Amino acid sequence: MSLFLKLTGPPDDELGLSNINASTSRRDRALNVQRRRAFGLVIASFLLYLTCENALFWSNSRPDSTRTLSPDILARCRALHLKPGPPEDFYEREVSDRFVSGTKATLIQNATIWTGNSDGTEVITGDVFFNGGIIKQILSDSSQTNALFLLNKGLDINIIDANGAWLTPGIVDVHSHIAVDSAPELNGANDGNSIKGPTQPWLRSLDGLNTHDASYELAIAGGLTTSLILPGSADAIGGQAFTIKMRPTSERTPTSLLLEPPYGTNGSEVDYSKKPRWRHMKHACARVFNQVRMDSVWQLRSTYDTARQIKESQDTFCEKALKGELDDNTKFPEELQWEAAVDMLRGKVRVQTHCYEAVDLDNFVRLSNEFKFPVAAFHHAHETYLVPGVLKKAYGDTPPASAMFASFSRYKREAFRHSVYAPRILHDAGLRVVMKSDHAAIVSRYLLHEAQQAHYYGLPPNIALASVTSTAAGVIGYDHRIGYIREGYDADVVLWDSHPLQLGATPKQVFIDGIAQLKSPHVVAKPEYLQQVPKTPNFDEETKKTVEYEGLPPLLPRNASSESIVIFTNVSYVWNLDSTSGKLQSTAIEDHGVVISKAGEIICRGSCASFLPSGDVTFVDLEGGSIAPGLVSFGSDLGLQEIGMEDSTTDGTVLDAFSQHIPKILGENPVVRAADGLLFATRNALLAYRAGVTSAITAPASNGFFAGLSAHFSTGAPLKTTPGAVIQEVTALHFSIGSVGQPSTAPGAVIQEVTALHFSIGSVGQPSVSTQITVLRRLLTVRREGDLGHWINKVLAGEIPLVIDVHSVDHIATILMLKKEVELTTGTALRLTLTGASEAHLLAQELGEARVGVILNPVRPFPATWDQRRILPGPPLSEESALVRLMRHNVTVGFGVAGGNLPSSITPWAAHNTRFDVSWAYIEAGGQISESDALAIASTNVERLLGVDVDTSSQRDLVVTKGGGLLNIEAKVVGIISPRRCQIELF
Repeated sequence: MSLFLKLTGPPDDELGLSNINASTSRRDRALNVQRRRAFGLVIASFLLYLTCENALFWSNSRPDSTRTLSPDILARCRALHLKPGPPEDFYEREVSDRFVSGTKATLIQNATIWTGNSDGTEVITGDVFFNGGIIKQILSDSSQTNALFLLNKGLDINIIDANGAWLTPGIVDVHSHIAVDSAPELNGANDGNSIKGPTQPWLRSLDGLNTHDASYELAIAGGLTTSLILPGSADAIGGQAFTIKMRPTSERTPTSLLLEPPYGTNGSEVDYSKKPRWRHMKHACARVFNQVRMDSVWQLRSTYDTARQIKESQDTFCEKALKGELDDNTKFPEELQWEAAVDMLRGKVRVQTHCYEAVDLDNFVRLSNEFKFPVAAFHHAHETYLVPGVLKKAYGDTPPASAMFASFSRYKREAFRHSVYAPRILHDAGLRVVMKSDHAAIVSRYLLHEAQQAHYYGLPPNIALASVTSTAAGVIGYDHRIGYIREGYDADVVLWDSHPLQLGATPKQVFIDGIAQLKSPHVVAKPEYLQQVPKTPNFDEETKKTVEYEGLPPLLPRNASSESIVIFTNVSYVWNLDSTSGKLQSTAIEDHGVVISKAGEIICRGSCASFLPSGDVTFVDLEGGSIAPGLVSFGSDLGLQEIGMEDSTTDGTVLDAFSQHIPKILGENPVVRAADGLLFATRNALLAYRAGVTSAITAPASNGFFAGLSAHFSTGAPLKTTPGAVIQEVTALHFSIGSVGQPSTAPGAVIQEVTALHFSIGSVGQPSVSTQITVLRRLLTVRREGDLGHWINKVLAGEIPLVIDVHSVDHIATILMLKKEVELTTGTALRLTLTGASEAHLLAQELGEARVGVILNPVRPFPATWDQRRILPGPPLSEESALVRLMRHNVTVGFGVAGGNLPSSITPWAAHNTRFDVSWAYIEAGGQISESDALAIASTNVERLLGVDVDTSSQRDLVVTKGGGLLNIEAKVVGIISPRRCQIELF
């Protein structure tokens, strides 16, 4: 201002113009002033121009320059190093970004609340109030609740009295293929894998989400509220994963399901002024496209290197841009194809990696350090428990979590060393554990069961529950809004009918975004003991040996000699098979619960004071345990393989006359016997044996119409030549198929060599169903010679049952009509058993009247195929389960394996969980079936339905449990009393 005054002059009064010579005219004086001011203005304008140019020059040298490049590019440069997360004002939100207008506020009163806080140890009794899709208040006393009502006077509030029931955050699944691998499985609804290249970071699961997947409703019925949807594992980098809430929306689009989509759903929508959200990238340490590991790792390194070069060019560009060293025509260096991979190297992507073995884990950890990106989790992670130190070497501050199955394993070489104790071992090593579904490998509706199993085998209860809630939410980057019950968090909560870690725990109601998801839920009253955290057995020794033997500890039991005596004390009851009724009955043991056994027989129970044992005596305190019949497994290839996906370790599949040439040397219509291909001492069989499954009935592995003859064998027999391994032997012509590594022709290895004749009715990969029925009709009504004729004659004579694997109710109806037709022709009742039978409940009355038995496989229904779409889901979606419906109509029901929605070749591991499956069904029935009925479902019923002779089944093995009965999740199997082999085995 002072310079301007010097050039233009001050006002007239300040110059003293009033004192100038009076001879100067006022006009001249005014003219002179105007001239001086005009000249001053010209000079001032010129100087102002120079000053502005000078300022622009200096401003272009500063980092906040906005002259030469567009504001968008400069904003993008400034945002390069922003870390993902919620906006700073996230907890100031009044309503959720997913709030649905018109949703009523809800108050859940008198709940037992597991909040997830304090490392999952905080449990409070009180009320939870949510509105606008957000948890507004957690109230611990009545005064707070009264204040709430006063504060919200006039607000329409939905009030639910929990009556002390458990309330938890919604279940979070960090690994699911819901909607990209849809149910029922149809060609047009399977978008899980691309095979266009080994690394494809530009692909997105969002682009394949099917909104018509039947799994959504079923998943919610299991308490699942959030899922990370991953591409499949066919590629080393399969693409980007997206997180969805399971709640259906009025928009009915995949986009409307998304939870915090990164940036926007397309790159052109990015607002770089806002904090980014987490992205996810699916990797797989798999040998893909017929490559070896060296190929796959190189493909990964090549991809990361391409991304690194782009990243470095962006960093260089932005360094210059922020200094004003670039002109307006310079473009930001990027390639849409690689932008997600670049973000991965910037730490803006949660790397989710399918990885099994130590070699793969080590490879990937080295890659993470070479290219400096953190790993969120290793998925499947079957060997992470063996190399915890490797995980701790991964790049970044937080080691990768292990997203695991509880017991699904040994289906391929990479999964062979998995252990049920892995979650506990990892936790003890200070690493995070997450249980996941890999839906539909494990149906996501039953994800909570993975946490229940992990807890049973030693994972602390707070950590087990966190593994599917708070820890899971943290692994996928959303623990600021889900995974906990906290004020300001999303109103995704589940009210349970029992403690969530108890078998059969079922939602009474599920809320997502504050909206109740179950319409008129069917609730089963649960006894008080199921409301408590289940106690777990001591598996310290087993855990120690698992690590010591690198996942393959010895499994053959410690045998007591035939002369040894074992005295069991504190036995609560013993189960017997009543010879008259053929039913299982329990007998309480008095006098301190003493049971004495020798040489595989119980020689005294109860009042044994007069018994004076001599010789070698072993005492075992059962702490209230019991002695129950051994369970029987059916429905997998147990006994015909060691590793399902390794052909050299399996018996293989039978030849199918419909689609394959049958060698002449086999003759016309050969009948294959499973007994000929049995393998003994497989890990799946021995683990099942140690879990109370003492025998199995297995049919020949088949992908076609005709399977062959099933065999009943001991899961605990070390060799085929083991004395007492055979229950029933038949004479037949045997062939040795494949490389089995065990004696295949020696007698004495099979409990019962032939139990039933098996067929499969279905249309997938086979001639039409009507063709199959035609063939079956001819077999049963036209006299045939040879091997097949011999066994068909036994079926027609009622000596062995005809077993047909079938799911569709329409096909079942046809089979029932065929049965009636055959019986009218032969005059003999046909012993018919249906397996699979997902839709059998629709014909429960007809099946009961026709005296047709059913083996449900899988034991918990899932509409995996079109033929299985009309399932009866059970509580909370239906009042009855298929089991209860069938039994109510006097149908004899048995159980297959829980993994029955998967190929039988990869489900032998599921035999290990049979006692859990039966217990779950028993609890879910809510008193409609007895404990005796429940035990029969997986023992005597299976034997009768599949043709085991009554006189031999009476010599069944007995299972000894400690700490409770066989159906109690708190009990542990500690031994087998085997009349068949005249011995007692203690574990």
